[in-house]
Amino acid sequence: MVSGAPSANFSLTDHFGQRVDESSYRGQFLLVYFGFTHCRVVCPRSLAKLSVVLNRLGDAAAAIKPLYITVDPARDTPEVMRGYLERDSPRFTGLTGTDDEIEAAKRSFRVFAERKADAEDPDGYAVPHTAIAYLMGREGEYLAHFTDAVDEDAIVERIGTHIGIAANEDVG
Repeated sequence: MVSGAPSANFSLTDHFGQRVDESSYRGQFLLVYFGFTHCRVVCPRSLAKLSVVLNRLGDAAAAIKPLYITVDPARDTPEVMRGYLERDSPRFTGLTGTDDEIEAAKRSFRVFAERKADAEDPDGYAVPHTAIAYLMGREGEYLAHFTDAVDEDAIVERIGTHIGIAANEDVG
């Protein structure tokens, strides 16, 4: 493991109401993104881009478990997460938990998120956060991350390299 790198350590509830932790996904690559269902721009755009990336990876994407971890557990219940993801990003599994569980997951992945007043939100707040997707290995080890600025082609190429797709295979 890279010193100071994010790690996949969490104990949360998936959008089906089942308790999960990092060991629940051993043997699969994880593509992890933190966000919240009331996000107006960044999260929907990032989830759409990552969904296209997974589609472009074709059959190889079966080795990847995409996870969407909320930074707003007060609003993002398992039911809310499930409805949001099934409608717009069905490949993703939503994860939520208590404030303490979410804080622990954020620390593990080195994610910043903080509730701020937002007059445009019906509930009066938003949760600005780190807009980075993390690729974790089959044993939960950090492999790569993709900032919001990284384009789809570069993400497809880098994930393909990490999961063992030969450069000459058509993944696009």
